[in-house]
Amino acid sequence: MAGQKMLKFTTVSRDMPEKRSADDRTEDFGEIYREYATAKAEEQASRCSQCGVPYCQSHCPLHNNIPDWLRLTAEGRLQEAYEVSQATNTFPEICGRICPQDRLCEGNCVIEQSGHGTVTIGAVEKYITDTAFDEGWVKPIRPHAERTESVGIIGAGPGGLAAADMLRRQGIQVTVYDRYDRGGGLLTYGIPGFKLEKDVVMKRMAQLEDGGVEFVLNCNVGEDLSFDAIRGKHDAVLIATGVYKTRDLDNPGAEADGIVRAIDYLTASNRVSFGDDVAEYNSGELNAAGKKVVVIGGGDTAMDCVRTAIRQGATSVKCLYRRDRNNMPGSQREVQNAEEEGVEFVWLSAPKMFVDDAANLNDDRAISGPLRGVVVDKMRLGQPDATGRQSPELIDGAHYVEEADLVVKALGFEPEDLPTLWGVEGLEVTRWGTVKADFTTGRTSLDGVFAAGDIVRGASLVVWAIKDGRDCAAAILDYLSQAGAVAAE
Repeated sequence: MAGQKMLKFTTVSRDMPEKRSADDRTEDFGEIYREYATAKAEEQASRCSQCGVPYCQSHCPLHNNIPDWLRLTAEGRLQEAYEVSQATNTFPEICGRICPQDRLCEGNCVIEQSGHGTVTIGAVEKYITDTAFDEGWVKPIRPHAERTESVGIIGAGPGGLAAADMLRRQGIQVTVYDRYDRGGGLLTYGIPGFKLEKDVVMKRMAQLEDGGVEFVLNCNVGEDLSFDAIRGKHDAVLIATGVYKTRDLDNPGAEADGIVRAIDYLTASNRVSFGDDVAEYNSGELNAAGKKVVVIGGGDTAMDCVRTAIRQGATSVKCLYRRDRNNMPGSQREVQNAEEEGVEFVWLSAPKMFVDDAANLNDDRAISGPLRGVVVDKMRLGQPDATGRQSPELIDGAHYVEEADLVVKALGFEPEDLPTLWGVEGLEVTRWGTVKADFTTGRTSLDGVFAAGDIVRGASLVVWAIKDGRDCAAAILDYLSQAGAVAAE
């Protein structure tokens, strides 16, 4: 058909934005993909087949109207594309950068299933909102009318910020409490700049502050301010702390100097990128420069750690994972990026112990000198477990020493014991330690207290936290309206 803008997947090949060379990008913490030019963004968006049942949309946690904003982009109606994108996603420019699209929207693209290569959904999404900021289409938060009710949000990560945005747009008075000195949570301090440059997060923080959201930073709930005090100050409270407790190792020598938590390592690196003076980085404790680095884990946090170590100037970087490549939880795209940058993956390997003397393989004594290596057990895959993944099994007698000056534990995160930390009675938690909350509304066992994000579902994706925050904001608005109606009777 003349003038047909879409369904170009048969004649136009998939083409991601230019990726900086490995030699170039490992010299800094800038994002590795360059921006689309307008014509290229329109061309790639035009590959969408405009499915009657868009699997990309149904497999997006936010159910973004992806075919609609792809069509608008292809037609050159970029401001409208931004408005459609923003309608369902509080932070599309962030999701476009860090979502594992290969496991979500792009991985379920119909033309990908038919062998033509998926539409570059994430790259187009990023382009749309970056352009919207440049063109001034991202408008300040200005409620039509102010309301007297107030909501306290504990946690300035993606879930808390998404809720703050929605509540403030409805005129609710919002205060966000966070333990860090900058808002953004793991968007700011957990995810490296080569995946998400920090000015992107700070733009959203500035928008929220300009819109009237109050931030109380450097505030540890339970220490600097009690939970009961926050609850007494507000009409409703949202718990959106995320999960920060690191899963640990109990292997001999695991407490030695030179073995660090991923969250500490990444936070120090991101603080340095902000220009902060970080004593642990300056001393070398949380700095990989000139060291042989071993990262233990196979998730996205492990990928962030190995790629950070490369940029800090490590002499070698190896990632130990107890399963094989096909069974690792991290994004395959991130694994590819890491390999291009010089990271070596050691599959089917698990730490047995940590040593300060490479010859000392059978002594379980505590390390008394500097860390020198990891004794690595070789594994094989056995029968599938309850989740369907093959369980790793130890190969008896198959171990060796992997030299290391710095070991980073990237084994995942668990929830902190909030009822104990905050001294809260009646806040129910699950057997995993997550806050027990209604799956749809986020209501907890305490009246007027809601919970969203990882503290409810366990360590998960940023996009799920955004969805949970938005859903909780809607539920809080209903709760406040009901309370107002009762008060008026």
